[in-house]
Amino acid sequence: MTPSPTALAPYHPQCEQRSEPLGLGGAHPRFRWRLRSARRGDAPAAYRLRVLRCRPDGEVDRPVWEPGWVESAEHTGVAYDGEPLESRTRYAWSVQVRDIEGREGEPVFSWFETGLLHPDDWSAAWIGRDPRTAPQMEPPQDVPLSAALSDIPPAAHLRRDFRSSETPVRARAYVTARGLYELRINGRRVGDAELAPGWTDYRYRQPYQSFDVTDLVTHGENTIGAVLADGWWSGYVGMERRRQGRHYGPAPRLLVQLVLDYPDGSCRTVVSDGTWKEAPGAIVAADLLMGEYRDARLEPHGWDRPGFDDADWAPAGVFGRDHHLLVAERDEPVRVCGELPAVSLRRRGPDRWIADFGQNAVGRVRLRLSEAEGARVVLRHAEVLDDKGELYTANLRTAEATDTYVCAGNPGGEVFEPAFTLHGFRYAEVSGLSQPPEPSEITARVLHNDLEWTGEFDCSDSGVNRLVRNIRWGQRGNFVAVPTDCPQRDERLGWTADAQIFLPTACLNADAGAFFDRWLDDLMDAQTPEGAFSDVAPLLLFDREGAPAWGDAGVIIPWHLYRAYGDARLLERCYPAMARWVEHIRRDNPGLVWRNSTGNNYGDWLQVDARTSRDVLATAYFAHSARLVSLAADATGRREDAERYRRLADEIAAAFRAAFVDGDGRIESGTQTAYLLGLAFDLLTPDQREAAAGHLVADIEARGRSLTTGFVGVALLCPVLTEIGRADLAYALLHDDRYPSWGYSIAHGATTIWERWDGWTNEGGFQSAEMNSFNHYSLGSVGAWLYRHVAGIDQTPDSVGYADLVLAPRPGGELTWASAAYESVRGRIESRWRVDGNTLFLDVLIPPGARARIRVPTTAPERVAESGRPAAEAEDLAVLESGPDHLLLSTGSGSYTFTAPAHTAA
Repeated sequence: MTPSPTALAPYHPQCEQRSEPLGLGGAHPRFRWRLRSARRGDAPAAYRLRVLRCRPDGEVDRPVWEPGWVESAEHTGVAYDGEPLESRTRYAWSVQVRDIEGREGEPVFSWFETGLLHPDDWSAAWIGRDPRTAPQMEPPQDVPLSAALSDIPPAAHLRRDFRSSETPVRARAYVTARGLYELRINGRRVGDAELAPGWTDYRYRQPYQSFDVTDLVTHGENTIGAVLADGWWSGYVGMERRRQGRHYGPAPRLLVQLVLDYPDGSCRTVVSDGTWKEAPGAIVAADLLMGEYRDARLEPHGWDRPGFDDADWAPAGVFGRDHHLLVAERDEPVRVCGELPAVSLRRRGPDRWIADFGQNAVGRVRLRLSEAEGARVVLRHAEVLDDKGELYTANLRTAEATDTYVCAGNPGGEVFEPAFTLHGFRYAEVSGLSQPPEPSEITARVLHNDLEWTGEFDCSDSGVNRLVRNIRWGQRGNFVAVPTDCPQRDERLGWTADAQIFLPTACLNADAGAFFDRWLDDLMDAQTPEGAFSDVAPLLLFDREGAPAWGDAGVIIPWHLYRAYGDARLLERCYPAMARWVEHIRRDNPGLVWRNSTGNNYGDWLQVDARTSRDVLATAYFAHSARLVSLAADATGRREDAERYRRLADEIAAAFRAAFVDGDGRIESGTQTAYLLGLAFDLLTPDQREAAAGHLVADIEARGRSLTTGFVGVALLCPVLTEIGRADLAYALLHDDRYPSWGYSIAHGATTIWERWDGWTNEGGFQSAEMNSFNHYSLGSVGAWLYRHVAGIDQTPDSVGYADLVLAPRPGGELTWASAAYESVRGRIESRWRVDGNTLFLDVLIPPGARARIRVPTTAPERVAESGRPAAEAEDLAVLESGPDHLLLSTGSGSYTFTAPAHTAA
């Protein structure tokens, strides 16, 4: 059958949640694709996958899996089931879709390439600086390094020459480090990954990267080299002053395997081993927290090219051939994902200027300069300025965030950009220049894991749009190797509560599935034999069990990822750990009120003018986790477990009511968060629920429509208010610019989400420098409400992968229009509404194969029209419910335009 050009079309094909991944691991990678169609009601009925093996020169060799047409609407995770995959092999694959009317669409094509699938594929040795050839000890003397950087050894330059008998048809480099590396071949940098190989718990796995270096290797003499720095492996991480460094090992190591394939079918392997040479270079010291010190006069020019004289370089140390922890990189690496030019430069002294980049971001500064040899230029970084216009750095604690460059005096000028450090900053102070810099000479380079941005939100209120940008910038700055709590001070840890609270927003903003899938391994590795998850992952400190809402991330995150991306394999992998967490709590709390084994028990962290009972919060989360484990058991076919944990959740809810709820529906401590937990986690009887909702509203009203919630409560605040019929209050909080509110920080210059509502106030100035980050995404969890309730893009409680949509916008507040779009695993979803006078205009887009319930907010359901016709009479729309303030419709895929008398939340 000839494909129909107007038939259902797959797009954005992915393998293992990545587009065209190079160096894939695993025997059964999963394929997924999105769908689009111009026709209403379009849905897939069958798909046809083809996977073909390619030769080293890239030409297709033969098919390895051709299951033919599979009668299924599935397209969010089809696992490969062909002949065994081979290491170092590219596979071309295609997918074609047939719709429910039998029309076949055009196929879409992609590829993936395997890495080294088996430990015995590796022959490289771990190499680094040999301590036996280290310089002899000299008496200490004053040096221009801080005490912290003085403890960091110079970055190692490692190199070797090799000869290629001819030009290879394919060349691949498989590389990793215990530390950070930058690989070079024949004077050119390999790849664009930054801070590679990233951070994970190296005690359990060591990720490696795969690079296509075919264009870099030539016939004849070649040189391969790498610069090696401490990074997370042996550098400073965290805020435990008694042990801030050397968490995994004393010094960095490098592992390289270069494989060259030749036209005649032969191949050659060049590996890291004892033939390599090592020497220090221009990077005198480099650390993620402290900064980088580079002396350009020490640069061994030409070290990464053939013909360099390395006679005085030392032999590299060889540290074994242990390959059993090596795993292929599973998600997109950290890359330079943007640039911010300086928007202003203010002179603060005879040779000192402060650059403002207009945005609090994470990365490093690139500085172009022309100075005499030996001139020392210093870059210091800060998120905010103090009341004197100087950098405010007290909140960095022990993180120095200082980069230094000693000039070589090149006549044509020089460029300084650190390679092995990372800062959170809006402002950079430049000192040591002999002449004023131009704004064009100083640029902020933005670094984060290179996720696909899948969500869009826009509305008529510029303040709300600024809030959305702040949320997205907070996500950028804290998705660096792991989901960190903050990017600037001496911490930068993978705090678990921050991650689970922000996760719904994160997954709407970006395709974060692979990123969190990988991080979940760190979270599960940190679980104790008794079943306790941790407060941070990778686990570096806090040996106590995870606190309520923190440890519960081990249950909440897998469940949400399953619902967002439809990845049943992830849920199956995580289920045993999820169940062990709940059993851990139950074992130590037989009365089902969670008071024992609560770890650090942070409560509703950083709430204001309120103190929520920690027992209330803990027990609410106990019930919530038990309920989610029940749902996960059901989703993975564990029917007995599902019923057992459902009963447990009901029993915990009953214990919650008996311990904390009085006859008038008042919950112990009476805070907004206490009522939000009871309502959001369904812990109350119908009568108690109605009363608790009233108490919640009364507290907000009594405070002049102001919030008190901290990290935990804030994610629930606007959604719960909307669900109890008080979207007007949610909007009031959204638009508020008084303290405490999102608007207050924006009114005072915030370009990211602050850690604290009172990070800075008119009355008190800066909060305690001991904990006061100005880039911290937790309070940005309101972003999910903007997508789900303001714009109205959501899915039913039983839906997975947005198969069954709920499109239910809630116009209100000061907004006259709002628009959102989301590239789900099934395809693009859109919801746009506008109120003009008393008329509502609503446009929605539903991807092929999905079903949707559309809730049109209106005062006259009988007058709702779709594309000019009465909605109740349309053949492709079914009326499910007609109420005084809405019309609920059911329909299939396609684009729909509604008009109706508007109903808004005043």
